[in-house]
Amino acid sequence: MVTMTAPTPDTDGHTVSPDVGALVVDRRNGKVGVVMGHVGPYVQLRPPHGGREWDVPPEDVRAPTPTEELSAKVAVANRRWGR
Repeated sequence: MVTMTAPTPDTDGHTVSPDVGALVVDRRNGKVGVVMGHVGPYVQLRPPHGGREWDVPPEDVRAPTPTEELSAKVAVANRRWGR
């Protein structure tokens, strides 16, 4: 199940690594991904509809916009229904 939570800044304004299952956007390329885990200094993301994971520095992830979040939900639903 994909949860639609995002990373939050700490009291100093630095990005805190998001929790596993959070939906985030890779700032470097605009791809939306679900946090699958943390390895070393990186956050591991996977496309919401499945696929290959990629590593992102935690400072390069951001919360999705409402449009990006809806698009990710639609992609997951379409994949479930074979579209």
